[in-house]
Amino acid sequence: MRIPNLPLKLTAAVGLLALVSGCSDAKGSAEAPPPAPPPSAVSVIEVLPEALPILNELPGRIAPTRIAEVRSRVSGIVLERVFEQGSMVKEGDVLYRIDPALFQAQVASAEATLQRAQAVQLQARQQAERQKELRERNVSSGQQLDNAVAGLAQADADVAIATAGLATAQLNLDYAEIKAPISGRIGRANVTEGALVSANGPESLATIQQIDPVYADFTQSANEILQLRRALENGALTDAGASSARVMLRLDDGSEYAHPGRLLFLEAAVDATTGQVTLRGEFPNPEGDLLPGMYVRVLIQQGIQQNAVAIPQQAIQRDAGGHSQVYVVNDKNLAELRTVQVGRVAGDRWVVEEGLKAGDKVVVEGFQKVRPGAAVAAQPWKPKETQPAAGSTGSVAPGSKPTAG
Repeated sequence: MRIPNLPLKLTAAVGLLALVSGCSDAKGSAEAPPPAPPPSAVSVIEVLPEALPILNELPGRIAPTRIAEVRSRVSGIVLERVFEQGSMVKEGDVLYRIDPALFQAQVASAEATLQRAQAVQLQARQQAERQKELRERNVSSGQQLDNAVAGLAQADADVAIATAGLATAQLNLDYAEIKAPISGRIGRANVTEGALVSANGPESLATIQQIDPVYADFTQSANEILQLRRALENGALTDAGASSARVMLRLDDGSEYAHPGRLLFLEAAVDATTGQVTLRGEFPNPEGDLLPGMYVRVLIQQGIQQNAVAIPQQAIQRDAGGHSQVYVVNDKNLAELRTVQVGRVAGDRWVVEEGLKAGDKVVVEGFQKVRPGAAVAAQPWKPKETQPAAGSTGSVAPGSKPTAG
């Protein structure tokens, strides 16, 4: 009767053994540590102090180097407009022609007056010579000689007056052709054929502007100029020198003008209403791209910052408070999150004022995959495109630098 119970007990024993074995395997699996993740690959640059130029971007307007209003010097009716509106003209080119008939008649009259005066002069000279000979032979009196000499002097004066009258008449005839006083681009015509113009009248017939080269008048805060001078005095900046300083233009569409210019002068007075100082630069304009009145941004080099630290803009992060942060790889290849103070922009880089030193390795790419204290595999950063020269574009003045964390 006990034999039938043996298979049931054997089955229970086998199940219990399997349960114990399963619990043992599960406990062993839970106690085994997970494999360590591989270090994250990041691209870094080594911080190297360098000399960066201070490039300030200032607002300005284009102005012509010379401007002249074309006016008539004689009164008359305009017969012809010779120039093409908006074209380039050279100094001395005929622009308008006024009816010359009246002036030609005046020239003819002045020529006749001169001929009559010259005839009287000839007669007076002959009379004076004759009286001189007679006086030497004591045939005539001294009074007669004096009268002849005075008559010759009067005749000479009449010839001089007639000569001046002829020159005036000829000048008026020449003024009947209104010519360009300077070379440049002429604007629209303000009068047409058949119009009556008056000498020295208030109306301008046209305007000529010389636009090669052109001026760029721009302004800068007097406080910024003072800060730059103080920085130069205490050694924080060095003077770039007049020969090496650069003045560039950035057009309203954001593109840079191809031709560099030169700084001409800085006003010796401050505008009382704006607190700005006016500066003027001169730029070549061979293609005629710069037109008077055009708005531009002027990039002017006003010093060199020695031992400056600059890193790519993409390496900068911002925390919730807006402070600037970067990841730095230490000697143990661990990532450190460091708060930095950034200043101006130099091209596509930020100039770091505080928080970094020479030799630090800053993470430029791959910081999204790391956390503070994580192991990283650092490799040199290779930019995808050629980076602009340091400080080549877009620097701002120390007094107006972007908000930094």
